[in-house]
Amino acid sequence: MLKKYRYKLTDHLQDFLYYLIRAYSWTFRFHVENEAPWMNHLKQGGRILICCWHQQFFSAIRHFKTYAPYHPALMISQSKDGDIIARIAEKTGWHTVRGSSSRDGSKALREMIEYLKNSRFAGHVVDGPRGPAGIVKAGVIKLAEASGALVVPFYISAERAWYFNSWDRFMLPKPFSRVTLRFGEMLDVSSGPSEDEFERQRLRLEEIMKPGLHVM
Repeated sequence: MLKKYRYKLTDHLQDFLYYLIRAYSWTFRFHVENEAPWMNHLKQGGRILICCWHQQFFSAIRHFKTYAPYHPALMISQSKDGDIIARIAEKTGWHTVRGSSSRDGSKALREMIEYLKNSRFAGHVVDGPRGPAGIVKAGVIKLAEASGALVVPFYISAERAWYFNSWDRFMLPKPFSRVTLRFGEMLDVSSGPSEDEFERQRLRLEEIMKPGLHVM
């Protein structure tokens, strides 16, 4: 009984955090750039995998609520922090798949591939829940290649922000600052059977995305 009560209390706390994040995010003077090209591709039947650095995902939560009608998927680690993030993502209208490179990664990746094939829309954090920062892990290439999705990197910048003392220098925009969500160009990262070509595509994506990482 006590365990059940604690579980419900945790759910209520996670719901509170979701609404707190939504309220905080509404203080941003938000601006979105280059969204139309990939949205048109999605509406015309294509598959899209948007991806970002772990440092910047928080700032996108407010806008990502607008994608709920597409039922996009997101892979989230099976950690206590992951439980909170998963709850927030689900409240935002995203389907969550639990797993990471360190725990149940292969199973989660297979589930993500099948879901993306059907829903045609998903998101991915390219350096995972633990980093290292600035290193694109292989999962994003595997996911895009197996599902036939085009990769669209996105980046967040803020005129004023705090940077946490964490492995990724996690960014939190300050209230009422101008926050820009910028999408990059659609990328085909299919590599074929060659391991060298697969690594070339991973490094290519890393090279494209790295300038958007804030190093403080």
